[in-house]
Amino acid sequence: MSGFDTNPFADPVDINPFQDPSVTQLTNASQSGLDEFNPFSESSQLTNAARTTPAVQPSGHSQPAVLQTSVEPTPQAVAAAAQAGLLQQQAELERKAAELEKKERELQSNSASINPRQNNWPPLPKKCPIKPCFYQDFSADIPADYQRICKMLYYLWMLHSITLLLNLLACLAWFTTDNDRGVDFGLSILWLILFTPCAFLCWYRPIYKAFRSDSSFSFFVFFFVFFCQIAIYVIQAVGIPGWGDSGWIAALSEVRRNLAVAIIMMVVAAFFTLCAVLSLFLLKQVSGLEARRSGCSQDTLGFLPPFTCRGTKMESGRWQVRRFIRKYFCLCFLHRCQIS
Repeated sequence: MSGFDTNPFADPVDINPFQDPSVTQLTNASQSGLDEFNPFSESSQLTNAARTTPAVQPSGHSQPAVLQTSVEPTPQAVAAAAQAGLLQQQAELERKAAELEKKERELQSNSASINPRQNNWPPLPKKCPIKPCFYQDFSADIPADYQRICKMLYYLWMLHSITLLLNLLACLAWFTTDNDRGVDFGLSILWLILFTPCAFLCWYRPIYKAFRSDSSFSFFVFFFVFFCQIAIYVIQAVGIPGWGDSGWIAALSEVRRNLAVAIIMMVVAAFFTLCAVLSLFLLKQVSGLEARRSGCSQDTLGFLPPFTCRGTKMESGRWQVRRFIRKYFCLCFLHRCQIS
């Protein structure tokens, strides 16, 4: 009933929440602990000393930090190091070159002992007392790029020899119909004996050696002699009577006397003309190959390349030929003037 005794319309009683017994008890206990604590007492100092760990200083004398500056090498040191490296590389290259040369000599000696290069041209029977004089092997000596043109020049020389033989037969037939042509028959024999080996030695072998050993001098000899050979072909194709050639003039002059002999002589004249045309064509081909080999452009006419593009332009084969021809004509002119 006590709950109903209170007057609900009365003023409420102020209630302080901090006056609660549990709160006041805790507040008084913490206050008393703070009052009793003295941080400067001996017990508190000992407690703090036990709890704190002093920092340990490194032993030894401390030195200030020093910034290390990079030292650049002098130009003399760089040059000396570069020279030492080059000398080392040069010594290594010389050592390798000596080893390669030694191996090459060994291979050459072995190949020479196993399969020596014996002369195989002209191909004569083994029982023949005359032995071959030259060694010829296109696949072994001539590079693949030059084998075709070298073989064509060899075939041209064979055609040249056959033409001279036919020329001898035509002059013989001419001599049988006209006794005054004994000189032509004798000269035709001389041309066969003289021009066949001379052509082989003077322009075929030089071009063979030029392709084999890449020799500019051999190329020059070939071009000079081959020009003379072309001039001889032209003269033989013309066929001046009394010169030992069955050319066009000699053949046409024999038409009225003996038609069969004239036809034989015309065939020989056609062979001489064919040799001249093929010679011009092959000269042009060799000139182009030599120009590409030496890395130079051909001259205006295209027949003679500059042989010494590695040196000076004035040492070209064409300039040397012109100088020789001018000197020859000047000497002839002076000789005529002295005679007159």
